[in-house]
Amino acid sequence: MDFANFAWTGVDLFFVLSGFLISSQLFSQVKQGQVISFKTFFLKRFFRIIPAYLAVVAIYFCMPFFREKKGLADLWRFLTFTQNFGLDLSKTKAFTHSWSLCVEEHFYLALPLILIGFQKMKMISKAWWLLIFLFLMGFVTRIYSYEHYWEPVSNNHGNWPVWFKYIYYPTYNRLDGLIMGVSIAAIYTFLPKLWSNISKYSYLFFIIGLGLLTIAFYLCEDQMIFFTSAFGFPLIALGYACLVIAAVSPNHFLYKWNSRVTTFVAVLSYAIYLVHKGTIHMTLEVLKDKELNENVLMLICMATSVVAALLLHWIVEKPFMKLRSRITGAK
Repeated sequence: MDFANFAWTGVDLFFVLSGFLISSQLFSQVKQGQVISFKTFFLKRFFRIIPAYLAVVAIYFCMPFFREKKGLADLWRFLTFTQNFGLDLSKTKAFTHSWSLCVEEHFYLALPLILIGFQKMKMISKAWWLLIFLFLMGFVTRIYSYEHYWEPVSNNHGNWPVWFKYIYYPTYNRLDGLIMGVSIAAIYTFLPKLWSNISKYSYLFFIIGLGLLTIAFYLCEDQMIFFTSAFGFPLIALGYACLVIAAVSPNHFLYKWNSRVTTFVAVLSYAIYLVHKGTIHMTLEVLKDKELNENVLMLICMATSVVAALLLHWIVEKPFMKLRSRITGAK
């Protein structure tokens, strides 16, 4: 079994990290007794996410040769972050990885509004019930989607896009990682004694996380079976959540690890996410007549993706982040 086949779970790690980082910021305000400002939160996320995203969307629509495959969703879906609903891979194949950004944007919209609502009702201490409800609802929606949309057509191998359309892409089926991240942030912020006890066992959580991901690696080999569809996503999210717990625990080596390489990758991660497929496609097109080793091609594609990400970072991201600092005072 090829470990590359498990690479699709990387987005689940991204969801756990995002859930932890974003909710930690908001929970810190709640703990200090501050009223959450949706306007301030929205502006911070807007300048961080939207300019670079719109720049890449413009490239996809204005420069067809950048598209890694034929078929591009309607512009209005990109502008409204709704392309992950009803996304049919048999027709739409370019820039489909932006589905995960749609999930993120829905999270950015919902989380502060939910917290503001709980603040006004003075029910913040009861908010954890919502996490449990949403987590359990994920099982319900995925099982329903599997039984009503995928199972009736699953015997036809050519219908595989149906599974992605109704189970893999929709936001309501992919909240597990975000919920795990929010839960970690809640314990970290509001239950310091519990967090202190948990962090003492950071290496145990690290081992448990690796163990859960190893189990998921074998049990979720086929993405489209019932187990993966119903239980695979939360299992993978739990595995990555354990790794995140270890990584944010002061006594763990991941917390103490200060690497310029990882910092560099972290800074460019969003830009790489946006441009990597189109850049790799163009690179392979340019080199298609060259007789190059696959490993050499891979290294060249990695290099061109980093260069493209750097250009996007310098030309778009950095200027708008400076503008964000002037407008909101955020660093």
